[in-house]
Amino acid sequence: MQLSIGTLSKQYRGGVWGLRDFSIDLKPGILGLLGPNGAGKSTLMRILATVTKPTAGEVRWNGIDTTKEPNALREVLGYLPQDFGVYPHLTAQEFLEYLAAAKGLHGPAAKKRIEELLLLVNLMDARQRQVGGFSGGMRQRVGIAAALLNDPKLLIVDEPTAGLDPEERVRFRNLLSDLSGERIVILSTHIVSDVESIATGIALINRGKLLMHAPPEDLLTKAEGKVWEMTIAAEQLSTLRQQYLVTAVVRRADGMRVRIVSETSPGSSALPATPSLEDIYLWYVAYDRERAAA
Repeated sequence: MQLSIGTLSKQYRGGVWGLRDFSIDLKPGILGLLGPNGAGKSTLMRILATVTKPTAGEVRWNGIDTTKEPNALREVLGYLPQDFGVYPHLTAQEFLEYLAAAKGLHGPAAKKRIEELLLLVNLMDARQRQVGGFSGGMRQRVGIAAALLNDPKLLIVDEPTAGLDPEERVRFRNLLSDLSGERIVILSTHIVSDVESIATGIALINRGKLLMHAPPEDLLTKAEGKVWEMTIAAEQLSTLRQQYLVTAVVRRADGMRVRIVSETSPGSSALPATPSLEDIYLWYVAYDRERAAA
């Protein structure tokens, strides 16, 4: 099972590029696609889901060009877009029955599959409630159940935790981790904590371009010796930010505890710190912006 993306590009009206020469090969596991808002994540997701056609490049599912033969992927695809719509007056059970019928699932097979999924996403007790009255987290769980109706081999979820409270976000991440197994899961987000504990691979994207693709542990290794912490006076913070990439600031009784990413020590009082995925993400995005400005 393999998803191959080769030099994929998408240009919109006015000459705006949503994606430029994006290439990556994926096998079973969870890919965390990280990037700021407007980086090109949703454009990539829509192309992979065969909703949008690329301007150039190709997507191959097990060697088949999905632009020319989209059904080869659609049959094994589960897609939860960022703007997931529901029919508010339908119950969770009715909504999934409707979508199951649209996907060609009927009768006892559909009923069994829906019950399995309602149990999986912990909505069995709420199955007769109207979806319009669900919380954001419950709606997302209905969405993931809908995406899993056909037991997909490729599962794409775009910004799935936007608007969820911390408890719901943790529950959703754990659910995706349980689902990965023998399928490819692509989780697109700008929230680093959504992927750092569950992703088997991380892809950093900005301005439509792939900046880095590697396992999380490899990315952390690249940042070793480049992350520092120090305590400064509040009035020094503005000057420090002009000189260095500050990734975190915590106000304490003795001053401001700052976290900095820098090739060299930012000061005599700075102490080496253990890199985090957020440090790396901010570092690569900041470097890409500086390169673009230059």
